[in-house]
Amino acid sequence: MKITLDTKSLLLGFLGAGLMFTAISFKNGQDQTGGRYRTEVNANNLVVILDTETGNYIIGPGMQSFGKVQWIKGEFDKTFSTAVDNKKEPK
Repeated sequence: MKITLDTKSLLLGFLGAGLMFTAISFKNGQDQTGGRYRTEVNANNLVVILDTETGNYIIGPGMQSFGKVQWIKGEFDKTFSTAVDNKKEPK
C-alpha cells in the first residue's frame, strides 16, 4: 500500500490542527478574581471577609480557636473615616 500526500490534503490538515489548537487555547473572557466577596486568611489564621459592593466586613478567629468564637462586624468606610478600631469600642 502506497501512501501519497498531496498539497491540498496537507494544507487542510495543518489548518485543521491550527484551528483546534486555537479553539482549545482560548480562555473565558471573565475575570476569575472578580466577585462580590473577598476572603483573606493571615499567618495567625485570622479570617477577614469583605463585601466589595457595600464595604461591610466580618473578622473572625481561625479554625484553631477553641471555646466561644466571636465574629466582629463592621463597615469599612465608617472604620476608615473615624480611625477607630471597632474591636476596641465599648459595648
